[in-house]
Amino acid sequence: MIMLWREERMNGTRSTLDWRTARLYPIPSLIYLIHNNVQFATLTYVDTSTYQIMGNLKIVTTGILFRLFLRRKLSNLQWMAIILLTVGTTTSQIKGCGEGNCGSLFSAPYEGYFLGLVSAFLSALAGVYTEFLMKKTNESLYWQNAQLYLFGVLFNFLRLVLEGGWQKVWGLFNGYDVMTWLVVLNLGCTGLLVSWIMKYADNIVKVYATSMAMLLTMILSIFLFNFRPSLQLFLGIIICTMSLQMYFTPPHLLVELSACQRDPGPALSTISIEKPNAAT
Repeated sequence: MIMLWREERMNGTRSTLDWRTARLYPIPSLIYLIHNNVQFATLTYVDTSTYQIMGNLKIVTTGILFRLFLRRKLSNLQWMAIILLTVGTTTSQIKGCGEGNCGSLFSAPYEGYFLGLVSAFLSALAGVYTEFLMKKTNESLYWQNAQLYLFGVLFNFLRLVLEGGWQKVWGLFNGYDVMTWLVVLNLGCTGLLVSWIMKYADNIVKVYATSMAMLLTMILSIFLFNFRPSLQLFLGIIICTMSLQMYFTPPHLLVELSACQRDPGPALSTISIEKPNAAT
């Protein structure tokens, strides 16, 4: 709201409420609310490693819904890159058998896998619908964010009241310290960055940005926490980097043409030969 006020003051404009567009904003807010609760429900059935690995399914579901609902055609090479990105992120999150019990991986009940699939679908659906909403009109990005988050706060507030009553509402900020507010501020800035991506890029760019963030996380963890990266993490980052190049690089730059294909040489001309007359 502060950034919206600053933008209107600098440009001398004023945002107006269009009910035909505003009625669409509760939909992604409701989807995100259901998705967040499904995430917690999933964690009651699966361990954290399985949860992280199943979360990578949202990369594929985002590509599918991106194609179906936004009518964005992806080439075969781009589909291969998306699948490769899923494999890369999954590889980076798998621990070696010496670090944990490999038998516990994917040993959760069926309810956990079902909720994991639902979570991946809802995450992709919310992202694709938000992109559609952001690009539907030429309204200010901050005005669109204000409407989107207003319904998000409203739905979560009602959920909190129905679950724990007003007593939970009054004690909502109990235990908040400086670090807690820094986390909230960080998530708020992340939300603004994602909205910029939705407005001026697309969901696939967001998926790649999120997945490639593990490279920066690894570098920072090495210096800040003396983290020792595993072989799986290195392999995952290499695979994700290859996927990034495959998706965004034009195909003709990925394939090295042979000498004959690069220089076909002079075109052959047709020469007509007349058959000599038998009399001569």
